[in-house]
Amino acid sequence: MSTSDQQAARPRLAVPELLIGIGLLACAGAVAWQTLSIPVSPLYSKVGPTVFPYITMVGMTVLSLLLIVAALRGGWQPEEEKETPTDWRAMGIVAVGLVANLVLIQPLGFTAASVIMFVLICHGFGSRHPLRDVLLGLILALAAYFGFARALGVNIGAGFIENQLNTGLDSIIRMLRG
Repeated sequence: MSTSDQQAARPRLAVPELLIGIGLLACAGAVAWQTLSIPVSPLYSKVGPTVFPYITMVGMTVLSLLLIVAALRGGWQPEEEKETPTDWRAMGIVAVGLVANLVLIQPLGFTAASVIMFVLICHGFGSRHPLRDVLLGLILALAAYFGFARALGVNIGAGFIENQLNTGLDSIIRMLRG
């Protein structure tokens, strides 16, 4: 085997993947550093407030190391792959969806703004089923809203829809309690 064949067989360093892997490893270090500052009561025997941050940190560390190893081996995309052109129309529709959420969350509330954003982003990704997108967006937005508002007590922007549902739920709860 000649020297030129040996150089051709050696995989090239995938710099973008390496930089992302190093960045993810730095984020894992930041998670570990911040987790160390969480006060832990001696009353916790096994599971305390630091368990999930440490699980997240371990996952981030493993993924970053796998990404770094893949980058050192040359990355994961074949060189023959042709670059696809950017679909600026789709990107524009997705951007409009994100901006619409920012602009509409205050006047309309979380659910309505999220459904509008969801439908626009689905359309930007090529969905041609607006009714399905509205229903799925509504289900996901209501689940997120009630998960935060009812379960965690965090107000993420109640609008007309949320106020009507909260009133209805409160009435049902009062009836059940007698």
